[in-house]
Amino acid sequence: MDNKLFFTGLLAFLSLAVIMACENDSADLPENEVVDTLTITNPRDVSVEDGYVTPLEYDGYELVWNDEFDGDAVNTDYWEFETGTGCPDLCGWGNNELQYYRKENTSVSDGVLTIEARRGVYLDRNYTSARMKTQGKKSFKYGRIDIRALLPEGQGIWPALWMLGENITTVGWPRCGEIDIMELIGGSDRENEVHGTLHWDHNGHVYTGGSYTLQTGTFADEYHVFCIIWDEATIRWFVNDHQFHEIDITPDHMTEFHDEFFFVFNVAVGGNWPGDPDYSTVFPQSMKVDYVRVFQAVP
Repeated sequence: MDNKLFFTGLLAFLSLAVIMACENDSADLPENEVVDTLTITNPRDVSVEDGYVTPLEYDGYELVWNDEFDGDAVNTDYWEFETGTGCPDLCGWGNNELQYYRKENTSVSDGVLTIEARRGVYLDRNYTSARMKTQGKKSFKYGRIDIRALLPEGQGIWPALWMLGENITTVGWPRCGEIDIMELIGGSDRENEVHGTLHWDHNGHVYTGGSYTLQTGTFADEYHVFCIIWDEATIRWFVNDHQFHEIDITPDHMTEFHDEFFFVFNVAVGGNWPGDPDYSTVFPQSMKVDYVRVFQAVP
């Protein structure tokens, strides 16, 4: 027998056997069990000591709220979790995202919050992650906001540190306003760039924003500080104290940005902007947050 034909036939037989075994195993699993057989361990090991750090005080400002994530779990006095897929009212969270949000995809240890996106079957989804917010617990109008974070990477990975108007339950989105402090769209040529954006209502949904690009490396290499300075006249965006964008919020059609806003932290998988993960995407992917601090001007 020809050796090539023999080994080709053997390989085909073994491949079919593996596929049939996987199908049989999956049939016996509870419908809500996370199966993470496709996950590859993320090789990055970045210390919280690596990267940029900002001070605990600034001239002319006072610290009015902060979360240093010093406990062993998310502080539910500050945060609550949004879970599921957004259905039935906002399936895919309005962006055709692929993940199922679960609180189990968060952890707190050594002074760091971790939000982890995982690949694995859960209910009707192939990915899980987490989304948490301070709605109804901590909201703010104006000030300097510093968030020190290490970002994930990979095609289809979409981390965000953002804010929504506290009145969203009464006026809806986008009339409540949205402040995107930081968004990163994962992909090989995009992981050195973050975006800062405003969304609001002016005869329909409108938005505008800017972006910041690192000269070397990516946002997964070390911690960076993402900041906005927000007052009655403008919102300014910074990375490591380098301003990269400014928006005038004094026009009459931008009244949304003169009200209370709450925080939202999440890592989405897939969606209209990043596209789906592909063969190159390594899982799990984590966004790690060292601190969030809110300073307001001293009267």
